Amino acid sequence: MTDTTTATKTASKARTTKAKAAPAAAFPDFEAFAMPKMEVPAAFREATEKSIESARDTYAKVKTAAEDATDLMEDTFETSRQGVVEFNHKAVDAAKVNADAAFTFMKDIMSVKTLAEAIELQSTFARQQFDSLSTQSKEMQELATKLGTDVSAPVKEAMEKSFKDMKVN
Repeated sequence: MTDTTTATKTASKARTTKAKAAPAAAFPDFEAFAMPKMEVPAAFREATEKSIESARDTYAKVKTAAEDATDLMEDTFETSRQGVVEFNHKAVDAAKVNADAAFTFMKDIMSVKTLAEAIELQSTFARQQFDSLSTQSKEMQELATKLGTDVSAPVKEAMEKSFKDMKVN
């Protein structure tokens, strides 16, 4: 029994070794899977190489354009963010100034002794508020115009560069 077991183990090892070696040369004698040996024409090879080179150049250009567009968008968004923050600060400052003026007016109007004094105080307050609101509106308009210009400037430059590059090519 031990001789039979030993012989079976030896035969099993021999089959395992053959099975492991077989995939290394898969279907070596099977003609259907053999690659035909043919010569590729030089003109076809040259056209293929030119196409591959052209594809690489085009990919490089598209990649550069995409990176430039991403940078442009990042710059534009950051400029917009900064401008909006500055605009909001200006609006909050204007609201604070107007609220302080209104509270001061209310305090002063409560301490008047005569109707003439109240009318004088009301006229002065109205004139000051009109001047203040005119100044604040002008500042806000200038800031909004500056923000619009700052945001559109990089886009304008990129467009001009693109058109210039198109003319060169």
